[in-house]
Amino acid sequence: MKMTLAEIALFLGGTVIGADDTIINNIRSIEEANEGDLTFIANKKYLKKLKLTKASAILAPPQTAAEGKNLIIVADPYAALGKLLTLFFPLEHGHSGVSPDAYIEDGAIVSPGATIFPQAFISKGATIGKGTVIYPGVFIGNNAFIGEDSILYANVTIYHSCIIGKRVILHSGVVIGADGFGFASPGKDNTKIPQVGFVQIDDDVEIGANTTIDRAALGRTWIQRNVKIDNLVQIAHNVVIGENSAIAAQVGISGSTKLGKSVMVGGQAGMVGHINIGDGVIIAAASSVHKNIKPGQIVVGSPQVSHDEWLKIEACKLRLPRMRVMLEELVKKVEYLQAKINKSSNEG
Repeated sequence: MKMTLAEIALFLGGTVIGADDTIINNIRSIEEANEGDLTFIANKKYLKKLKLTKASAILAPPQTAAEGKNLIIVADPYAALGKLLTLFFPLEHGHSGVSPDAYIEDGAIVSPGATIFPQAFISKGATIGKGTVIYPGVFIGNNAFIGEDSILYANVTIYHSCIIGKRVILHSGVVIGADGFGFASPGKDNTKIPQVGFVQIDDDVEIGANTTIDRAALGRTWIQRNVKIDNLVQIAHNVVIGENSAIAAQVGISGSTKLGKSVMVGGQAGMVGHINIGDGVIIAAASSVHKNIKPGQIVVGSPQVSHDEWLKIEACKLRLPRMRVMLEELVKKVEYLQAKINKSSNEG
């Protein structure tokens, strides 16, 4: 694909500084870019590489200056890059229509506008919407619903009765609707409690590879609109994740915990069950969350504390070796003074 800087700027709503008739053939990283390539600066630490890059042009934030370089100034270079990548590298599935080698049970409703690859299995009562793409090895259980224009990559598993909205992307290995971890007398009888609820995933959600979302014991496990979930995340039964939230890799969320809107969770964080996380909360990576968090807070650590408190704790940790020496010296002085007091008392 070829575009001039003027055309790219018009597409992105940006401003060209330099030769707007420069032709762009490709998009590459700032280290790899050569003549004919466009690159980008989204982080200030890469500004020093502007002079070294061989790219023909750079997407850059306002107030960027680079003598002799062609720039396209945009408010958010990273977001602009994403928009441009969809134009230069459109998603192609390489297949259309319903393969005769897919297994579709009687009673399943599959839109003629869907794409079903070989070796996909669609159970009776399932509904597949228009424009949806089902890759090989996908299993769709009884009475499951998949909305329009969703993409289920290879080996995704959707258990019975689960609901997937429109434009949802499920990457390989995702499991939706496995039984929640519900047992009476745990560690003793381990009596299984039937999990008879379902999972509901709303529109525009994206879920990373090998993430698992358990069905509810009763009612629903609910992933709301535009939530983004990374690889290798475990979401337990009856969890609710509010719209626009973002969950990084290896997070574990225990049963019946509720996350509000626009919550951000760092990698390897864990949450106990039956707590409420308010809107706009930020949970730092590797934090252990054991109680409710009010809206707008930033929490860090194991167990969780506020970010301000965590900074104080970390500052103390750095002084611990010196504080230990001081404490040992104080103990010796106290022992010396106590010995003198005892000696004076005995002589008196």
